[in-house]
Amino acid sequence: MANLKNLYTDIDLTFNRLPVTNDIALSYDEQSVIRAVRNLLLTNFYDRPFQPTLGSNIDKLLFEPASGVTASAIKDEIINVINNYEPRASVNSVVVNPSPDTNSFNVTLQLFIGNNTLPTTFNLILQRSR
Repeated sequence: MANLKNLYTDIDLTFNRLPVTNDIALSYDEQSVIRAVRNLLLTNFYDRPFQPTLGSNIDKLLFEPASGVTASAIKDEIINVINNYEPRASVNSVVVNPSPDTNSFNVTLQLFIGNNTLPTTFNLILQRSR
């Protein structure tokens, strides 16, 4: 039987409007959790008012040399952030590959979202912004 009810709903941060109702579009289920995880990983400490501990230290780690040691620290930070701040997802695996030529890191995350028995996989490229 098809699942007709969406478990998770968030506002789509692109702020696109629905053509018929002119309301802001929403993202559902896996897409909303993936966007929430991505936002958590890219949020620095003290970025959100009244929530100074929400976020991660990944931005500071991106200014370190792209090596296996830094990749391991980024992996630990990703696991801690998801376990502490995203109750809708549990980490199955995190693979962080450094790319020394571009001084960036390719991250592959596998998450179990809600009660799904199949993991959701998505990729993220982390590189410093300055």
